[in-house]
Amino acid sequence: MFSSSVADAPQIREPLHAPVAHLIRGGVVEGVHYGSVVVLDADGKVALQLGDIEAAFYPRSALKPVQAVAMVRAGLPLDGELLSLTAASHSGEERHLAGTRRILELAGLTEDHLRNVPDMPFDPAVRDAWVREGRQPSRLVQNCSGKHAAMLYTCVLNDWPLEGYLDPAHPLQQAIAEIVEDLTGQRIARVTVDGCGAPLFSVSLHGLARAAARITTAAPGTPEARVADAMRSHPEMASGAGRDVAALMAAVPGLLAKDGFEGVQVAALPDGRAVAVKIADGANRARVPVAAAALAWGGVDPGLLVQFRGEELLGGGKAVGCVRPVRSLEPVVVPACA
Repeated sequence: MFSSSVADAPQIREPLHAPVAHLIRGGVVEGVHYGSVVVLDADGKVALQLGDIEAAFYPRSALKPVQAVAMVRAGLPLDGELLSLTAASHSGEERHLAGTRRILELAGLTEDHLRNVPDMPFDPAVRDAWVREGRQPSRLVQNCSGKHAAMLYTCVLNDWPLEGYLDPAHPLQQAIAEIVEDLTGQRIARVTVDGCGAPLFSVSLHGLARAAARITTAAPGTPEARVADAMRSHPEMASGAGRDVAALMAAVPGLLAKDGFEGVQVAALPDGRAVAVKIADGANRARVPVAAAALAWGGVDPGLLVQFRGEELLGGGKAVGCVRPVRSLEPVVVPACA
């Protein structure tokens, strides 16, 4: 279905984004969100593209399932909730903290070994409770701590040094980069540092969608299938209660979905259909309805996606508009506003 060859790195350029969503207020287009969208069919061919799907970009946390696959290939023995947490941008709930502690315990390590940045919980309600209790930022509660704990565990299992595990030249990061190129089918264009301190690999939006499809179509028992199964079975461990990405996986049978900062969303079905979205201005309010529209365009029952049409715009406390995908996406998803 998918070629295993690795193409040249995507070109580093200013992306030629296109309008992907309109901000409608009272029947007037008040604002326009630009971005890029790709929909792959079950054979891996591009069924729809808007904007620039081949320029180099940073997938941010949407690449975490690929990083998790790389760690499983390197011997990480986790499954279920803990493997889902490995690929998580979690909310900082107690279950996420407990899971991260468990991964560290399995590695014979403690929170002091983590080198992600200290932070407050990602979820606003959890953060508010944290503040009321007088708790301080910590590495454990930062939303990437599960991934970092798993990275350390992978190092322990392979006798790789713990020191410098976030250095792109470290054996762990070299192993991850190799799998990023394998699953995306292209060389990495550039390496920088993500918000948590881990290396961040630049690929194309097309490559990100291809990687997600390769994960969801992999044979049972493979590292790819283990990651997909863990995230789909435990979507709130990969995100948090009330998070849209968890709700999306719960709503669409078999769907694997992962979001990323700066308006990135990837999702794939077991038959290989996949979508990837980048909102140019990083707006979450456009990410969700555009991704839902792309999934519907790719054949997902629109009735399963009604709750993801986007937030209402309020005027005087009343709904007066919405965020609506552009016409090339909306025929299969009836907009929530006129």
